[in-house]
Amino acid sequence: MFQGSMVALVTPMDDAGQVDVESLSELVEFHIREGTDAIVAVGTTGESATLNEKQHCQVIRQIVEMVKGRIPVIAGTGSNSTEEAISLTACAKEAGADACLLVTPYYNKPTQDGLYYHHKAIAEAVDIPQILYNVPGRTAVDMQTSTVVRLSKIENIIGIKEATGDLQRAKDIMQQTDDSFEIYSGDDATGMEFMLAGGNGVISVTTNVAPRAMHEMCMAAMAGDTKRANEINEPLTSLHRDLFVEANPIPVKWALYAMGLIPPGIRLPLTSLHEEYHDTLRLALKKAGVL
Repeated sequence: MFQGSMVALVTPMDDAGQVDVESLSELVEFHIREGTDAIVAVGTTGESATLNEKQHCQVIRQIVEMVKGRIPVIAGTGSNSTEEAISLTACAKEAGADACLLVTPYYNKPTQDGLYYHHKAIAEAVDIPQILYNVPGRTAVDMQTSTVVRLSKIENIIGIKEATGDLQRAKDIMQQTDDSFEIYSGDDATGMEFMLAGGNGVISVTTNVAPRAMHEMCMAAMAGDTKRANEINEPLTSLHRDLFVEANPIPVKWALYAMGLIPPGIRLPLTSLHEEYHDTLRLALKKAGVL
């Protein structure tokens, strides 16, 4: 259902930490103009952890309205509370999102059975395509391949964002699930190899600042054109690394501010990028040709 370069969109904020709707609209237009294949609204990069449920739903609704059906909108609706995840997912469906992205429950460390029944409950409660999201570096829980395979048999669970960077794991999931089950990279540094190996795309932080190049790289990689994909990806490698010099989305929000695309606002407990990293990130943006 979805493929290519899917931006994990930042949520622009003013100095007081309030959502900047005008900048959000301009970002949406920037991505549509530059060829981004889908927008992921209010995921990790969109500061979902610091938006309350009302704000979370409001930003999803605003992005859907801004996009006007021109590209798919995938709403981040995960939570470590099954009840809250169901509520957010229902809100996203009502807002008109095309699918939902649901991170594995964080902090409370559920078992593999707990992960299965959590996602099963959400899928049964809300009839909208759902994408699993495994990112153990943030959640402290790792959804094993056997659990992914088990969940893939539920009709409206259509794919997974696999953010471990483990290419062998991605291949194992591909081999053990039906062809209709889509597999997306959640790791920019290995995204190209992931797609060359058969992945359906990347849900990307780098796409925030280099959307055109990321779209073209994804198209080449998914077509099996290794030479062209490498040519496009090479100038982006510093971004893939340096957009994580501090916790995401701190660096990418600073980068977009440096590019003149958003105001500098970010919500506590996150803080603005430390000055010692400014030159590093500015150099990576210049190497990618976006600054």
